Amino acid sequence: MLTTMTRDVWLEVQGVRTYAKVMGAGPRIVLVPGMGCSHLYFKPLQTALSRDFEVWAYDPAGQGLSRAPQHQYRITREVSDHLAHWLRAAGLQGSVLFGHSQGGEVLVDFQARHPGLASRLVLCAPTGLPEYPNIPAQILYLFVDSLRERPVLSLRVIRSYFMAGPGRVWALLHDQLHHDTLPQLPQIRVPVLIVAGTRDPIVRPKMMSTFREAIPHARLLEIKGGTHAVHDSHTAEVAQAVREFVTEGKAEI
Repeated sequence: MLTTMTRDVWLEVQGVRTYAKVMGAGPRIVLVPGMGCSHLYFKPLQTALSRDFEVWAYDPAGQGLSRAPQHQYRITREVSDHLAHWLRAAGLQGSVLFGHSQGGEVLVDFQARHPGLASRLVLCAPTGLPEYPNIPAQILYLFVDSLRERPVLSLRVIRSYFMAGPGRVWALLHDQLHHDTLPQLPQIRVPVLIVAGTRDPIVRPKMMSTFREAIPHARLLEIKGGTHAVHDSHTAEVAQAVREFVTEGKAEI
C-alpha cells in the first residue's frame, strides 16, 4: 500500500505567514476554501486527489493557520489578491485551482484580475450572484445546509470559524451581499468545470446555469443528492470529475 507524502508549507506573503498542507505528487491542484474556512474541511477530497496529483490545501490570509490582523482580508478582492501573490511565491503558476463556495467566488475575481496564473478552474458550489436580500437569510440557508452535512464536516467548519474569528467571518458574509461576480464571468478565458449538488439550499440550480452560460469555456456537473459541501458529501464523485477534467486538459496540450 502506497503512503501519501504529506508536508506543511509556510510562506511569508504580503506580511502574512501563510499556510498550506501539501499531499501527493504529480500535476498540481490548489484547493481554496470558502468563507472563513480552512484546509481542514478539504481532508477527504485532498486525500482522494493526492493519489494522482500534488494537492495544495491553502489557508487564505486570515483563515485557518494563516493568521492576519482582523482589519485586513475581509473582502473578496483582498483575498484574491493574496492568492495571486501566494501562487507566485509558491511557484504554482499554471496550476489547476479548485474553489468551494466563496472560494469559487474568489477564483472568479482572481481570474478576472490576475489572468495567466491558473490553467483551469473548478468552481464547486460557487457563490457570487447576489440572491439573498440580507444576512439573516444567508444564515438561515447556511443552517439548513448544516443539517444535511456530515457532523464531522460541520465540526471542522466551526473550528475554522473560530480560527478566522467572528469579525472576519461576519465581514466576509456581508461582502457576499455586495460583491457581484456576474460582470467578471465573461472575462474568464480558461476552461471551467462547475460542480453543484442537487440538495444544496445555498446555491440554486438557476445560479449555476447563469455561471455556465456566462463563462465562455464552462461546463456544469450536477451531482444527485449533493449538499452545499458536495466535495465532502460526495467526495469520490467530485474527485473523479476533477481527475477527468485535469487529464483532459493534459491530453489537449
